[in-house]
Amino acid sequence: MLQIQDSETSQLSHAHESTSAGQYIAQHPALDLPFRSYFLLAVTCSIFALGVWAAYFNGLFSFAGNGITPVVWHIHEMIFGFGATVAVGFILTAAQTWTGQPSIKGLSVIAFIVLWLLVRITLLINTPNSIVIAVVLQSFWWLGSIALFTRLVIKSGNRRNYLFVPLLSTLMLLNIALILLDLNEYHQLTRHIARTSVLMFCLLMGILGGRVIPFFTVSGAKLDPINTPHWITPLLISTSILGVLVFFSSAFITLPFSPAILMIASGLFHLLRQSYWRSFSTLNISLLWSLHLSYFSLGLGLILLGLSYFPEKISIYFGGSITFSDALHLLTIAAMGLMIFAMMCRVSLGHTGRALIPSKLVLWIFTLIMLSALSRTFLPLLTSQPLLAWNISAFSWFAAGLIFLRIYFSILTTKKIVKSFHR
Repeated sequence: MLQIQDSETSQLSHAHESTSAGQYIAQHPALDLPFRSYFLLAVTCSIFALGVWAAYFNGLFSFAGNGITPVVWHIHEMIFGFGATVAVGFILTAAQTWTGQPSIKGLSVIAFIVLWLLVRITLLINTPNSIVIAVVLQSFWWLGSIALFTRLVIKSGNRRNYLFVPLLSTLMLLNIALILLDLNEYHQLTRHIARTSVLMFCLLMGILGGRVIPFFTVSGAKLDPINTPHWITPLLISTSILGVLVFFSSAFITLPFSPAILMIASGLFHLLRQSYWRSFSTLNISLLWSLHLSYFSLGLGLILLGLSYFPEKISIYFGGSITFSDALHLLTIAAMGLMIFAMMCRVSLGHTGRALIPSKLVLWIFTLIMLSALSRTFLPLLTSQPLLAWNISAFSWFAAGLIFLRIYFSILTTKKIVKSFHR
């Protein structure tokens, strides 16, 4: 009898310990809202992915299996493993502020992390079966994220942010199409989908950047309100959406014109809108000038992307032709990469209750990202050895990512600072 009681007591004790351990894990600060874990995972993913990619193009690593091609693995991990992860983490966190409704935390965040990690593993295994599993898991990650955001904005009646639902849904479809098309050896169409995905991110950055950069500038630099002419933003967004649609459609139907003019027009509208933001007033504030520089790179990158359709005109000014791929990297690194790192540095401080006074090392993050962008975009024009440019670019990003983790790991894994006020 005593043995039975002791056994039951032991089982109850183990169950209690297991429950306590589960509660402790679920309440860990790193799981308090998605931005904490998503930022850390995304940066780690970019460091690992670029390390593998650099080893590959230097002949030090070979991709196993007969799944997706190495270049698509690289594209996917940088655009979706890094970029989309940060974007979704930011949007799911910001949604709590936008809607006044609680976002996910604890065990729900763990579930999304597990899905995310399994996608990374199955993609790296890179067999046809593992790629199919990755597609299914990635679909669950996207659908769960979109469903959560949709519930928050609809429940609160937050109509202003309904537009993120179709934007995220489109990114999900492009993400899945990118993998499946390459797996089935539609390589040319796969490349087109990858480029369309970058343009979709440019649209997303234009919307988010247009909202937060002027607000951050006024509050951070203590300036008078910024007033941008009301007609610029609707025209900019319309031109950007039309540019994406025309570019995407160009792979399937013959159009009477190329998307080049729309890309150039969109870039010019970005620069025109930014001209009202008093960018030069932010030169002494790293968390602000980095955002302004990334937004300028967005406008310039779109212009160069459009001009790449006219290589003979580019050669007049640069002494060589900027290819579509080179211009695209100005968007993915200088615009997308710098804006993401700048936003992460700011959000990580603000949402953990800390003053918006970054470490002095943050300057190195922004400098290295720009070095990565400039070396990848323009150095190939100056040298007959593009491998050198690729190595400098990869190493610069790699170093920037490590510095970010060095500064922000402890910030993102410790409790939020609650300020107390005493009379």
